[in-house]
Amino acid sequence: MTALTDISRIDALFLAFQQAIAGRYSLVRELGRGGMGVVYLAREVQLDRQVAIKLLPPDLAAEPRLRERFMSEARMAARLSHPYIVPIFSVDDVNGFVFYTMAFVDGETLAQRVAARGPLPPHEATRIMREVAWALAYAHAQGIVHRDIKPANILLEKGTARALVTDFGIARLTQSTGETAVGEVLGTPEYMSPEQAAAEQVDGRSDLYSLGLVGYFALTGAPPFTSSSAQAVLAQQLTQLPAPLAPAARGAPHALVHAIERCLAKSPPSRFATGEALADALAPATDSRPEVPVPLRVFLDRRKMVPIILPPAMMLPTIMGLLARTSEGHAGVSAAGMLAAIGVAMAVPFAVVTLRLRRLMSLGYGPDDIIVALRMAHARKREEFLYSYGEKPSRIELVFRAASIGGLSLGALGVVSLLFPGMPRDVSLSVAFAGGYLGTLATIVSSQWRRMRKGSESLMMKFWKGRGGKMLASVASLNLKRQAMAENRPTEMAIAMSAEALFDSFPKEVRQSMGDVPGVVRALEERARNIRARIDSLDATLMEANNQPARSGTEGKQARLHADIAESRGKAERSLAEVVTSLENLRLDLLRLRAGTSTPEGITRDISAAKELGIEVDRLASAYREMDAALQKK
Repeated sequence: MTALTDISRIDALFLAFQQAIAGRYSLVRELGRGGMGVVYLAREVQLDRQVAIKLLPPDLAAEPRLRERFMSEARMAARLSHPYIVPIFSVDDVNGFVFYTMAFVDGETLAQRVAARGPLPPHEATRIMREVAWALAYAHAQGIVHRDIKPANILLEKGTARALVTDFGIARLTQSTGETAVGEVLGTPEYMSPEQAAAEQVDGRSDLYSLGLVGYFALTGAPPFTSSSAQAVLAQQLTQLPAPLAPAARGAPHALVHAIERCLAKSPPSRFATGEALADALAPATDSRPEVPVPLRVFLDRRKMVPIILPPAMMLPTIMGLLARTSEGHAGVSAAGMLAAIGVAMAVPFAVVTLRLRRLMSLGYGPDDIIVALRMAHARKREEFLYSYGEKPSRIELVFRAASIGGLSLGALGVVSLLFPGMPRDVSLSVAFAGGYLGTLATIVSSQWRRMRKGSESLMMKFWKGRGGKMLASVASLNLKRQAMAENRPTEMAIAMSAEALFDSFPKEVRQSMGDVPGVVRALEERARNIRARIDSLDATLMEANNQPARSGTEGKQARLHADIAESRGKAERSLAEVVTSLENLRLDLLRLRAGTSTPEGITRDISAAKELGIEVDRLASAYREMDAALQKK
């Protein structure tokens, strides 16, 4: 059995309750307590499994009305069976102890997660909100309103991070008997809907308001309404609007911010009608970027770079020491020896990278896949970077910039001092090395931050896109047989990669006669990617419009909006088809040239046509932006 972890919580209630349920359950420890119950971790003796038991405190159980409510609502909640709801196994009344037994979820509450590690990244907050929305949609369909949705009642399962809603202990049937349905305030003030705060009749939309408050908390680390008294918080829920979410939740997608703000509408009809509607509205905000395959993640793992960086880092002090001894007249090292030492320092990391790249390429991956993985990783890191540090340079960045300037200046001073005979050469070398080393490290870090803030390509990305990456891949692929690998890339990316590979296979003279094929191919691919993004944006706008509650007299306006969106989407689809066709024509020309059935002149004509198409697409993109602005006004 799990050992008791908090002896101080073994009170008289613990002992008395354990005695009453001995033989059926064995209590392990107290998990938590609130106004309506105490929760224990226990083991069910017969099935030998861990369970959580929620006990109604005896002083409350002595009240027949509260006792009956607890029992009836626990039985009601036990009817719920959903992947995102903690299941209830049994409801019991044993020797005056009223309790129910539910599944034990090994993990932490959302409140504990935010308290321990701060606000959630937008994609994680979106996932949790969607899972809870689905759980509430199911419960509401059964006629059950939770009434106490808050971070402490959302469990995050260890390992899977799945969100599970718990504690339907104050839930009420929407078609309830009328007992306390109106006129009684139940719930937590910071996460209570206006109608609930006013002790009015509530339905599922009240839970969605509470879920909006939970989303606000998850993104910012604090609920929007707080005060020293519960009455003041309830007054804020009734009369005040929350502070705008977007400035506080940097990097949060528009769809997520809009969904939360709609949940927080004071009037229930202005909120989402159902949990399914909320989950659908959150769909565009989910992180739909494809997952980087494991081999690529392992190859790009920074921790794997230690064997590459360590040899040069260890060799540099040795080389500097040998130079110092030579300058003092000691038996030093020859130029050949120095070059050999430098060669070893460079050869070790080159060999390590080559072997790791060879293993990656043996699985069918290549530099193009590395570039795609780097691009995806860079997008994720930039999102997290902007959320953590903001749009403007932080103090620590300014410190590193100062260290960069100071270190490099000190290193330069040390090098200049070598020109003066009176200066000790070992001191000058030490200053030059220390300043240069410090300045270089600070420059790398500060420039990386600057690139991340601007969204510029990383140095690693430039390496793999340049000649260095191609040369390294050529060495790693010598006599290598690759495995077949299923590709799951957008059509335009697959065509562009194929066209660039074909272009690189021609002799230099032929490539020069064809013009800038790679540049045109990449430009077409980027335009196709932008058009796809526009189509996705239009789909999200249409979904958002469909989720808006229907209002009398606006049917014609909504129909025109749908027609405008459909027309814009049709134009975008036609543009995408034209761009992909232009890409395909270039690839076919390269294939024909490779087969000897065409000439570079045909490719030149298609390049000209592609450039003209690019101008037309760019002109349409400008028109799209004007159209989007008009749609936003509608």
